[in-house]
Amino acid sequence: MFKSIQYKLVTYTLLLLVAVSSLTVCVLKDQVVPALLCGIVVIICLYNMSRHYKKFNQNILFLLNALDNGDYSFHFSETKLSRREKELNVMLNRIKEILANARKEVMENEQFLSLIIESVSTGIIIMDEKGHVQTVNRSALQLLGLSVFTFVDQLSGVNESFPALFRQMKVGDNLQITIANEREDMQVSLRMSEIRLKRGRMKVITLNNIGSELETKEMESWIRLIRVMTHEIMNSVAPITSLSEMLLSLHQLPETDEAKHTLKNNTIEAFETIRSTAKGLLSFVESYRKFTGIPQPEICPFFLKTLLDKIIVLEEKAMREKNIRLQVLAPSGDIELSADEKLMSQVLVNLLKNAIEAIDPEENGQIIIRYQKKSDGKAYIDICNTGKPIPKEVLPHIFIPFFTTKATGTGIGLSVSRYITRLHGGKLIHSYSPEGWTVFTVVMI
Repeated sequence: MFKSIQYKLVTYTLLLLVAVSSLTVCVLKDQVVPALLCGIVVIICLYNMSRHYKKFNQNILFLLNALDNGDYSFHFSETKLSRREKELNVMLNRIKEILANARKEVMENEQFLSLIIESVSTGIIIMDEKGHVQTVNRSALQLLGLSVFTFVDQLSGVNESFPALFRQMKVGDNLQITIANEREDMQVSLRMSEIRLKRGRMKVITLNNIGSELETKEMESWIRLIRVMTHEIMNSVAPITSLSEMLLSLHQLPETDEAKHTLKNNTIEAFETIRSTAKGLLSFVESYRKFTGIPQPEICPFFLKTLLDKIIVLEEKAMREKNIRLQVLAPSGDIELSADEKLMSQVLVNLLKNAIEAIDPEENGQIIIRYQKKSDGKAYIDICNTGKPIPKEVLPHIFIPFFTTKATGTGIGLSVSRYITRLHGGKLIHSYSPEGWTVFTVVMI
């Protein structure tokens, strides 16, 4: 880079060494004039070396100070200089241009990222460990109802619990909060990630308004439920209406012995049909009452193996009739659950019955019950069966109350089971094993 300068300095250094050696020899030999000449050469060499070193250092220090202050407007002269100085200044100007272009590119990237952050509908908050907000976009301000957001404690104006909530959030947390404004209560999801920068760790919190999404899913659930209920009620009411019209038409016929006999027989059959239909409708309503009348769980610790042993005994006869082999696996040994034992028994009975019913008597099927507690602290209970898989067109509806593809049954088993697990803070999941078995998994916290 600075070969020309180094070359010049080396040249002056060699001349200085030669001049000093000659001066020493002349002094020892008492040669005054040669000694004076050598002394002058030494002084000239020292002066030139000092001047070049000073010039070199001045240019470098000026360059570094200017860059440190963000000043890129300077320019080193490249005219009316010696060839060596011109080469140095050209190189320094080149360094300035490279750094200036890099700085310009960084600024353009920052503007581009800022534009993206401001354009997205997701709220974005970036703050340091002390709660100072480094970046916040327009969407986040709108969701929080703030015009300015510079410190986390400002969230107390939205909700008193929010400052502590935002401070205590950990990486991977996915929370839901409610933000009240003049028009509505918004359901907002929070997710936090973290990035380490030179100035410390930064929390990146994203906010999404999920109210509309929840409303859409809730509306879809209501539509499906109403469709099923309408289907059941119409199936019960339609025969009653038809039979009533038939009886009315028979009463309008002339009163003859044959007509009276026909009316009597039809009336008896009609009332029997109405009675059976009414019983079916009452059963349907009773199922609805049971579904909506599930009590709040009474939490108490119990061991899962003991509960499963009782359930297996209840269903042992049904499994024996279908030649079903049952296997219970507990990779991590017996586990203790804190839940309502009666309600959880209802869930596991429903799932085991469904597994038995899914297996054809002639296929010598198999059921596996597997339970374990994983590293995340959650208990997983899998009930797997080799029966026919649930058709794809039916899958979206299996958890809808009163939906069933069976000739008999109320269609509330799975919906009740999922509801009970949710009351415990858990969830019920349908999946398939790698072998193609049907699996229902109860996840308990």
